[in-house]
Amino acid sequence: MTRRLLVLSACLALTAGYLARAGRAESQTARLSFAAFPIQLGEWTAQPAPGLDKAVTDALGVDEYVNRYYTAGDRAVHLYIGYYGSQRQGRTIHSPMNCLPGSGWTPLENAPLALVADTAGAPARRMVVNDTVIQKGLEKQVVLYWYQSHGRVEPNEYWNRIYLVLDSIRLNRTDGALVRVIAPFQDRGDDPRSAAERTAIDFVNAIVPALDRHLPM
Repeated sequence: MTRRLLVLSACLALTAGYLARAGRAESQTARLSFAAFPIQLGEWTAQPAPGLDKAVTDALGVDEYVNRYYTAGDRAVHLYIGYYGSQRQGRTIHSPMNCLPGSGWTPLENAPLALVADTAGAPARRMVVNDTVIQKGLEKQVVLYWYQSHGRVEPNEYWNRIYLVLDSIRLNRTDGALVRVIAPFQDRGDDPRSAAERTAIDFVNAIVPALDRHLPM
């Protein structure tokens, strides 16, 4: 509780600085549109997925998104990336932990997961993401998600908001994205939860190089 109060106090202090500069025109950074996001990512191939309803995208406030299924053999994941060109005027990234329960999913576990992601020949990227298990009825899913902006990967919603204010002051930018990878599993076989987590991790390795081309540094 004490830690949360300290983080909240820091958020409030930084917000004051953010509001003082909110009137400035925000810096725009060139980026590759998600229309060119790869269909093929290593062994993973995109499959058609329904688009989000306009009511949903309006509620999210997202500027552009990727919503696809990818498969590799008998493995499958669901990828969602929501990009916000600006998070001023109330348009901020929604935490999956707020949205998923509203869709009927119950969080069962949530913990940070440290990864060393392959970056296609560049030095490997060390990153920490959220590792969550959710359930609806008999369905269970492993969800890996994080917030990404300006080359930074942040799992914590509160710290992401602090960095948002700092970047608005330092860089005059509030753009950012939520990246979410879901791997379903059922309670049968040998440790299905770990198998689903490995599937999600393998896919994260595949998308990291592509993300750097579509999310501004």
